[in-house]
Amino acid sequence: MSNPTRRAFLIGGAALLAACDNSVGTNGAAVIDQRVQKTLRYMFDNYPETRQLAEKSAGMLVMPLVGEAGFIVGGGYGEGALLIGDATVDYYSATQASVGLQIGAQQYAHVLFFLTPEALRDFRTSPGWSGGADAEFALDRQGGNLSASTDISGKSVVAIIFAQTGVRAAATLAGTKYTRILR
Repeated sequence: MSNPTRRAFLIGGAALLAACDNSVGTNGAAVIDQRVQKTLRYMFDNYPETRQLAEKSAGMLVMPLVGEAGFIVGGGYGEGALLIGDATVDYYSATQASVGLQIGAQQYAHVLFFLTPEALRDFRTSPGWSGGADAEFALDRQGGNLSASTDISGKSVVAIIFAQTGVRAAATLAGTKYTRILR
């Protein structure tokens, strides 16, 4: 049995990133906007309590499709839009990287609800905002109800993760970096 070479590691890493890629092609903005609207309809239809969060929020970052894959080294990528009211104001990418005991691949959607103008301003003015530390999470693990209607007082950001497919330990936004992109 031979030791893995650097070349094998790089090829495996490239294959992993290719598996996570869900880039939207050349009509980026129009395709992202279409996916965002479908994702919101799905979320509101399947989790009606999220409408209240949307009404209370200063803005929402909608990530219609995030792909993750990992075998010891893992990564993830997705693109979405920041909405204020019903208007798209910016486009963002979400990237993840991890190392550790992991195997599998999955895709999911998520929405970040910025419940205060300050949280939205901090997100928009950050050169690369990282999810995890400041967000309260609600996760649909069993296809059942999200806990979005729980007490959100004192929370500035609420993250809803849903529509998971694939096999991997869990979906998480911890360590996800959001960066503004041009489309």
